[in-house]
Amino acid sequence: MQNCPVCGAPVAADATACEACGFKLLGRTQAFKPLNMQAQASPAMANPALLSEATLKIVKGPQIGSSFRLAADRLTVGRSPQCDIFLNDMTVSRMHATIERTPAGFRISDADSFNGLWVNNLNVKDADLRDGDIVQIGTFCLMYLATPTMR
Repeated sequence: MQNCPVCGAPVAADATACEACGFKLLGRTQAFKPLNMQAQASPAMANPALLSEATLKIVKGPQIGSSFRLAADRLTVGRSPQCDIFLNDMTVSRMHATIERTPAGFRISDADSFNGLWVNNLNVKDADLRDGDIVQIGTFCLMYLATPTMR
C-alpha cells in the first residue's frame, strides 16, 4: 500500500488512479535498486584542460550500446522526450539530472530525482566526471568517455 502523491490517501500498489482525488498514477517513476558494477579500466585524462567533448555510452540496461555526445555546455537527462539525453524507462525521472561543461571537463548534478544519481556505485548530488566513470541513472549504466583534443 502506498499514498497518493497529491492528496495522501492510501492507494493500492497496482492502482492506476487515486480513488479519493482521481489523480492518474500512470507514468509515475518506479523504484529500483542500484547495480553493483565495477568501473571498467580506462586511461585517465592526462590533461583535462584539453577536453573538447565527451560521450556517455550505455553499457548496461535498456538501449545498450547507444551513445550520447556531450558537445553542448549544458545538457538535461531524463525520461521526458524534451531532455537532451532521453532515457526511456520508468526508473528514470522526467527531469533526472543535468550535465554542465566546466573548465576541467563535465559535471553531472542530480535534479532531485526519485531514484537518485550514482557515480561509480556512490549515491551523489553532483560529481565531476572522469574518463571511465560509470554513471547510473535508473536502470541505465552509462560509461563516461572523455575525448582529448590537441590545441
